[in-house]
Amino acid sequence: MTRFRESVRSLLREQVLDAAYHLVAADGWSVLRMAGIARAAGISRQTLYNEFGSKEAIGKALVQRELEGFLVGIQRELDAHRGELEAAAAAGVGYTLQQAVDNPLIKAIMLSARGGEDDLLTYLTTRSQPVFDTAMAMLDAYAVDAWPDVDEESRGLAVETIVRLTVSHIVQPAASPEESARRIARITTRVAYPEGRGDRPGHPIG
Repeated sequence: MTRFRESVRSLLREQVLDAAYHLVAADGWSVLRMAGIARAAGISRQTLYNEFGSKEAIGKALVQRELEGFLVGIQRELDAHRGELEAAAAAGVGYTLQQAVDNPLIKAIMLSARGGEDDLLTYLTTRSQPVFDTAMAMLDAYAVDAWPDVDEESRGLAVETIVRLTVSHIVQPAASPEESARRIARITTRVAYPEGRGDRPGHPIG
């Protein structure tokens, strides 16, 4: 019975997040209301509040779910360049930045920020610790396996560098996704190999 209830609850959460995603993509975060989410999800407001408690909690869950989807794609890009740190970093960052351009939720976050309504943007910036923690844990575990010759301190610095720079470029793009990815990858490689090893584009690592 417990497993059944957990499955029902999981389906309910996905139903709510799907509804909120489409509403934010269509109308923006600032006009989103709990009553509207409940209607779109086909549930009562009380059920919605029982499950999430607040609009803020839904915002956190939306951003976290998008991040998890991004990480699946990032790992696929890393795997395609597993023996080349700089090429792998460029592929992973490039994928993320391009997805951010194309993703309806990210677009809505950026548009609301430009209009002064930056509530949801804070989940990528000032209130983003769960986002950073998830991304850095995944990348650190991957780097341990893929590039074991990078020492622990350099690896930690490189992982934090690539995550924070990528989020920064999502929030405030400075160039095309391709150019930004190339620059972030080069910086990350130099942090990982401060003595200059493996810092040439496409140079095999390990």
